[in-house]
Amino acid sequence: MVAASRQQRRSRHRRVTLGLLALVIVLFLLTLMVGQSVTPPGDLIGWALGKDVAGLSFTVGQLRLPRAILCTLSGLCFGLGGVAFQIMLRNPLASPDIIGISSAASAAAVFAIVFLSWSGLLVSMFAVLAGLLIALTIYGLAFRDGVAGARLILIGIGMSAMLESFIAYVLTTADAWTLRESMRWLTGSVNGARLSQGLPLFIALLGFGSLLLGLRKNLEVLSLGDDTAAALGVPLAKTRVAVIIAAVGLIAFATAVTGPIAFVAFLSGPIAVRLVANSGSAIIPAALTGAVLVLSGDYVGQFLLPGRYPVGVVTGALGAPYLIYLIIRAHRTGGAA
Repeated sequence: MVAASRQQRRSRHRRVTLGLLALVIVLFLLTLMVGQSVTPPGDLIGWALGKDVAGLSFTVGQLRLPRAILCTLSGLCFGLGGVAFQIMLRNPLASPDIIGISSAASAAAVFAIVFLSWSGLLVSMFAVLAGLLIALTIYGLAFRDGVAGARLILIGIGMSAMLESFIAYVLTTADAWTLRESMRWLTGSVNGARLSQGLPLFIALLGFGSLLLGLRKNLEVLSLGDDTAAALGVPLAKTRVAVIIAAVGLIAFATAVTGPIAFVAFLSGPIAVRLVANSGSAIIPAALTGAVLVLSGDYVGQFLLPGRYPVGVVTGALGAPYLIYLIIRAHRTGGAA
């Protein structure tokens, strides 16, 4: 019976993971094929094989393909980084959206655009470094005989509020051009995506993502509580620092390229946890869920609503009600979200 139960759980986890992967592929192809015009599958396959199909080198090669790649890679980064924090701190509110990491990257980017007149790679690297610095600062402030998830979340919320105030101040001093550029960046958007922007995301996903996957077993044990993890031989401090660096790296790189796409890191973990139930780790399903959210949110914002909206507007509309639900639930259960 025990063996049969384990096999059933493994089977469910495999089905969920493959189902999410299939959905990512379908949404990726939908982004390539359907827009202001529809590209037949045969033409798309021919173009992919190197045939000269009229118009596709521009509509697919320069417009749709970079957008689809950026949506997929940023969604994977947001989903993977977000669920790592939530598992480590055993709280669905422990998302980079909530605890200030996304705000840190945003504040750094806006400061660089408005006051330093930077653009491109310099802004991205500055945002990454700021996200990592703020994450380590929050961790240090929350550390007292270990790190309590609730304490870290409250400090992160306070830090996020200060950073949002700083962003508002910077925007009030910006001229028309830098204000428009800053607001486009802050909204969370893949408009104007370029293939070259996908390279740093791919490298971050390969490096930091591999680190998180390597720490997966320790991370899952941490979710059982510090005492249990220590009894099972998990080096708590080293594991936490490594997870924070990897998760912040993923979030900061994604934010630096696409802007803070609201609530993707926050939503991906809980959705994946519900899908896999108790059948296994939610880390890979959460990453795939993030890609699904960004791909579908971008498509909805572009073609299924009156007007055209950045992906961050759509995901923000989805995430805000869920955040309210979690806060109400935490209040009713005495603080356990």
